[in-house]
Amino acid sequence: MLFKRLIAITFLAGSSVLAQTPAAPTPAPSDAQEQVFTPDGPGYSITAKSTLVLVPALVKTKSGQLVYTLKANDFVLTDDGVQQPLRLEEDNGGQPLAMVICVEVGGAGRNHLHDYDGLAASLDNMLGGIPHKVAIVAFDSSPTLVHHFSSHLDSISQTLASQEDGDSGAAILDAINFSVDQLRPVPTTYRRAILLFSETKDNGSHTTLAQALRAISDTNTAIYSVAFSSNRADEAGAASKIHSDEPGPEHGCFSHDPKTDKVVKEDGSTGPAEETKGTQYFDCAAQLAPPLILARMAEIALRNALRKNISEAVAQSTGGENFKFKDAKTLNRDLFTIANHIPNRYVLSFHPLNPHAGLHAVTLKLKNYPDLVVEARSSYWVDNDSTPPTATPPAK
Repeated sequence: MLFKRLIAITFLAGSSVLAQTPAAPTPAPSDAQEQVFTPDGPGYSITAKSTLVLVPALVKTKSGQLVYTLKANDFVLTDDGVQQPLRLEEDNGGQPLAMVICVEVGGAGRNHLHDYDGLAASLDNMLGGIPHKVAIVAFDSSPTLVHHFSSHLDSISQTLASQEDGDSGAAILDAINFSVDQLRPVPTTYRRAILLFSETKDNGSHTTLAQALRAISDTNTAIYSVAFSSNRADEAGAASKIHSDEPGPEHGCFSHDPKTDKVVKEDGSTGPAEETKGTQYFDCAAQLAPPLILARMAEIALRNALRKNISEAVAQSTGGENFKFKDAKTLNRDLFTIANHIPNRYVLSFHPLNPHAGLHAVTLKLKNYPDLVVEARSSYWVDNDSTPPTATPPAK
């Protein structure tokens, strides 16, 4: 079997572009033996200045049928508008999977705890056929690791079914950030995924939008979200509660002057009060030289998407999928679909020709198949020495 050089971009303090390199695979532990992933665990090492980006891709007909027969040269991938040489990773379906189930127990999530009572069969259908490790993070106003990585799906399903009501918070960005941290030490012989059960709006996160961008883009982790509606009373104002670290009024093109309610331009002039943020951002981005303009526009788009619908935005940006559910029946249906799609994704990889620091905009298309639909990650992040580490709130 060909063991893949899976390298995940990480954000460790004081590092340049960091990557993980796999050691030889180790036997999977028996059912009686549990394994805790730690930075000095099997298959884990750190090397500097090497970047390999993975791009899982799902290809379907317009009627929704999966397509399995494509080759690497059937795809065209651009990174900030520059076409990249691609490799198609083989035998991905049988590769071990490490997954964090991230479940909202606070806010509107309190109304759905009973929907998780009978998920044993769905989890077995999703993970039973491949080597796997699953952990559970529960969150309300803050995230908590309620089940360490385990191969025992019965234990996982029991823990899900036994969750109790949390507080009124729904700190989704904090929970995603925390879940990504749980996956960082996972050996690179494993694929990585987060299964997110949450509402669509954040309420109470301390993670800023920039930190969220780094968290969802800095590892080769696909996020599958199955979302329920937020409480109507909270939905309108929830997006405004997300912390933003965009420049303030004194700091240039992307700032806003609260005294005049006018947009402040790079040259110090102000635009009309009716000018929209979207227009302002586009005008500012247009001052950048290609290919940075594409990266900046992708960052703006992802920031705005996170404000509108976090569960959908994180799924689309990482190459996962987003679903909506109302009850246990629709939840099981969605999990069945995810179970069918996880092992049947193409996994393409490339070494960036220009790995500049920050967000990269990724576009994946098919050359000669206009009737097929391809879904893949839309961005990834490269760190640099000046980027502060992502802040993760402490667990309860």
